[in-house]
Amino acid sequence: MQSLTVELAERSYPIHIGRGLLDMPQLLAGSLQRKKAVVVTNTTVAPLYLDRLLVNLQSIGVQVVSAVLPDGERYKDWQTLNQIFDVLLGSRCERSTTLIALGGGVIGDMGGFAAACYQRGMPFIQIPTTLLSQVDSSVGGKTAINHPLGKNMIGAFYQPRLVIADTDTLNTLPDRELSAGLAEVIKYGLIRDLPFLEWLELNLERLLARDPEALAYAIHRSCANKAEVVAADEREAGDRALLNLGHTFGHAIETGMGYGEWLHGEAVAAGTMMAAELSAAFGWLTHSDVARIEALLQRARLPVVGAELPVERYLDLMSHDKKVEDGRLRLVLLEAVGKAVLSDKASEAQIMSAIARRLPNA
Repeated sequence: MQSLTVELAERSYPIHIGRGLLDMPQLLAGSLQRKKAVVVTNTTVAPLYLDRLLVNLQSIGVQVVSAVLPDGERYKDWQTLNQIFDVLLGSRCERSTTLIALGGGVIGDMGGFAAACYQRGMPFIQIPTTLLSQVDSSVGGKTAINHPLGKNMIGAFYQPRLVIADTDTLNTLPDRELSAGLAEVIKYGLIRDLPFLEWLELNLERLLARDPEALAYAIHRSCANKAEVVAADEREAGDRALLNLGHTFGHAIETGMGYGEWLHGEAVAAGTMMAAELSAAFGWLTHSDVARIEALLQRARLPVVGAELPVERYLDLMSHDKKVEDGRLRLVLLEAVGKAVLSDKASEAQIMSAIARRLPNA
C-alpha cells in the first residue's frame, strides 16, 4: 500500500492506494465518526463489491445500510440524487452517519453532493472503483449533478475524510472504461509533469495490460499531482482550473450528445486535441507537439476527433462553462508540452477553427 495526504489544514485527508484494500476495514475505522454508515453504489458495482464491503464493515461493528442507484451518466440528476436522500431519511441517519461512495465518478460525485447537503453536511468517504475516479474525481472535493444545459453545473466543494483506491477493482473494469481513465492520467503529464508524460509514453502498453505495478505508480503519481494542486487552490480560484485541460470542449460533447453516449474520458481526450490545436494556433505548440499528443491518446485507444455537432453548438454549450468570467470564456491551453495556462485571449473565430480541425471528416 502507498499513501499520500491532501494537505488542507484541519480538513487534510489520506489517500491509500494498493491491492486488497477493500478487505482492510481497519483503514476505514479511524474516519468513521460513529459506528453507522450508508454505502452508495450502483447496479454494476453492487454485485461485484457491495456484499464484501458490508461484511467487512460489520466485522468492525459498523451498522450499515446501502443505496443502489441505476448505473450511468444519464442518471446523474436530481431524481436519482433523491434516492440517496430516501435511504438516508428512511434509515434515520444522523449528521454523524458516514456516507461511503463505492463506485466510479458518477457515484462519487452524487454521493459527495448528497453528503454535503444532508443535514448540512455528513462525513464522507470515497472508495473509487474505476481508473478515472481513482486518479481524478475521488480527490479534491468536487461534487455535482448534471443539468440538461451543462455538465456538473449544480454541486458543492465538499472534501472526503478518506480515499481508498483498491487497484484490484480495476480487474473488472471494461477496456473502454480503462482507456477513459487514461485520458485523465495523460492530462497530468501534459499540464504540469513532463517526466511523467515521458514515463507514460514508455509504459502505456503496461497500463493497458493492467500491470499492477504500473497502474499503482500511475495512480499514485496522478493523485500526488492533483493533491498538490488542490492543496494550493481548493476552490479553483487560480491554478486548479488547469486540471480542466480538454474539459470545456469535452463537456460540450457530453452534453450535446446526451449524457452517457460518450464516456467522460473519451470526451476529454477529443477536447484535449481541440485545446492542442488552439495552442498551436497561438504558436505555443509545434505541429510535432500536436502529433505527439495525438499519438499517445491513440495508443491509449481514445478518440482524437470530437462529436459531429455544429461548431456553433459547441460554442453555445461552452458558454455555460464554469470558467466563463465576465462573459469571457477562459480555456486551459498548453504553452508547451508539460505546461498549461489559463487564457481568455482566444477569439471566437480561433476557437471555431480549432474545433473544426477536430471534427469528423475535417
